Formats: sequence, structure tokens, C-alpha cells
Amino acid sequence: MKDNLYLTQTDTTIGFVSQSSSKIDKAKDRLPNKYYIRVVNSLEMLKRFNRVPNSHKNRVRRSKKTTFIMPNGLSFRVVKDSEHNLLLDRFKWLYSSSANLSGYSYDEVYAMSVADVIVSPLSKRGNPSTIYRLGRDRSMKIVR
Repeated sequence: MKDNLYLTQTDTTIGFVSQSSSKIDKAKDRLPNKYYIRVVNSLEMLKRFNRVPNSHKNRVRRSKKTTFIMPNGLSFRVVKDSEHNLLLDRFKWLYSSSANLSGYSYDEVYAMSVADVIVSPLSKRGNPSTIYRLGRDRSMKIVR
């Protein structure tokens, strides 16, 4: 169950989620040397993986649909008050990525064909999260 690749409506867009980053690599046809966003269901779970610099704790606690790249290079998003929490609360954390081949746009037929489990409804292809790179004292918005 933990190694399954799920196609689901995340808090931001339709995406692949799994606790196995290699499953997402294979579905996206992506090299395994890149990191994925780790989506967590609470600030307590985030604390188990990473320490948030003191100067950014309020921003991380209050943010919605925002991904933070920590000083060590790992990225996290805390999801709260979302239907996505129904799945996320079962696992506590998941790797997350958009549901498309790397470098291509979303193709529902392809995404459904590679997913082990489809969590419906798949209703919207919304905007991706805002991304901030956190330093010890400063933050920088990442423009895509």
C-alpha cells in the first residue's frame, strides 16, 4: 500500500503521490537524482523531517499552498484544510509531483494508465504551489 502510485487531486493540482520516489520517477520518466516535494499533514510531521529556521516559523505555519525549500535543499509543503488531507492523514507524508511526463503537459489517459490507484474525483488542474527558498534569515521566491 505504501509503495503504490496514487493519482489524486492534491491541494493544488492533479498529481502523483507515493511514499516511493522511484515509483514517481518511473511514471514521469524522470532521472532519479532530483528531489520531490514531501507533503506532510501537520507541522508536527514536518518537525520529524526537518528543522524550520526560527525566522521563518510563522510564515511556514500560516502559509497555504506554499512549498518551502529548506536550507538543506529538501522541500516541504504542509497541507491543511483540504480534501487532500483525507488521503494524507492516512500516510502522514507523501512525495508529490504533477501528474505528467517530465517536460510535457498533463494527459489524463497517460496518468490513469500508470497509476496503481486512482483517487477520484479528479476535478481541477489548478495552479501549482508558490515556492520559497529559505535561508537562515532570508527567503527568496522561486519564479518558474
